[in-house]
Amino acid sequence: MLKKLLGLFVLMAVVSGGAQAAQMFSGTAPVNVTSDTAATAKNIALDSARRQIIRESLAPYADKNALGVLVKKAPASELANLIVSSSIDGEQQSATTYSANITMTVDGGAAQKWLAANGVQNWLSDGSGGNQIPVLITLRDRVGDWMALNRMARGENIDLNTRSIGGGQMTVEIPESARAKFVAAARASGWQVSSDDGALRLWK
Repeated sequence: MLKKLLGLFVLMAVVSGGAQAAQMFSGTAPVNVTSDTAATAKNIALDSARRQIIRESLAPYADKNALGVLVKKAPASELANLIVSSSIDGEQQSATTYSANITMTVDGGAAQKWLAANGVQNWLSDGSGGNQIPVLITLRDRVGDWMALNRMARGENIDLNTRSIGGGQMTVEIPESARAKFVAAARASGWQVSSDDGALRLWK
């Protein structure tokens, strides 16, 4: 009987490439797995880390419930096709356990095509529309905040490409070249702005 002791925490980063490049999402998952052998434990850990990193990295840009179902049921080989690089740090193992910090990078373009092929609504770019960055907006006053944000963007000649609207949340895209100007204008208009994961986040 297999026992899995998993402590998975994903740190996401979005890396932008050159013109018309898709996004890359990097995550690190600390894992600690016990099984019948260390080799089996390592295989379980790699699969679990891959699923966790893909799910957590793509969650801000897709229907979370549908994404979770898809990641859970997808074959390991299918998910492996979304990973462009991986590394292992702090690896330790005994006869029956395996622990490490596993880092993987998800190809946003491949993920967009995979999600679309499986009918999962998403707001990722496949790279064909030029270099755009997502802006995740929390609207306290849905109508008033959105109208004010549009006025601000028009005043700076920045196009807002709406990708999703749901409740008090909205996702838009802006040209990467307008990032600095957009951030400065948003802060001057009273918005809080963060970009810890590469995407911009706005709220009041």
